[in-house]
Amino acid sequence: MRSFKMEVILNQDIDRIGKAGYIVKVKNGFARNFLIPNGLAVPVTSANLKKLEQEKQQKTLQLEKVKREAEELKAKLARLSLTITVLVHEEDKLYANITSQDLAAALKEEGFNIDKNSIVLDEPIKSLGIYEVPVNLHPEILAKIKVWIVKK
Repeated sequence: MRSFKMEVILNQDIDRIGKAGYIVKVKNGFARNFLIPNGLAVPVTSANLKKLEQEKQQKTLQLEKVKREAEELKAKLARLSLTITVLVHEEDKLYANITSQDLAAALKEEGFNIDKNSIVLDEPIKSLGIYEVPVNLHPEILAKIKVWIVKK
């Protein structure tokens, strides 16, 4: 018995078949009885190919916009000097460590809404001083903020 194949454009990622936006060949019955009725795929037609191309262009433009905004934010953060005042013991040891959450809160006070998970601290800051802390703004963009830890 012969099994005919049909080309479809996937609307969603499907395990062992492909990712959304890809054109794949599947068995006729699988496409007509499952993928298309459930909205998981559409048949390959000139109209659907045109729509797919437009969606890819939109996505590319959106990604470029996000990257451009991250570049602008990096420039603003480079000019920022963040000062955090803390209580200290004798010998200038901090009462409490400075964590990425503390840095995110201090940045928020300065008008920057940056997620604490984007701030790259290998370990909490435990002493007074000047630190350069990396911040992941985008998969391709890493900013550095200058942080001054001073005593009250």
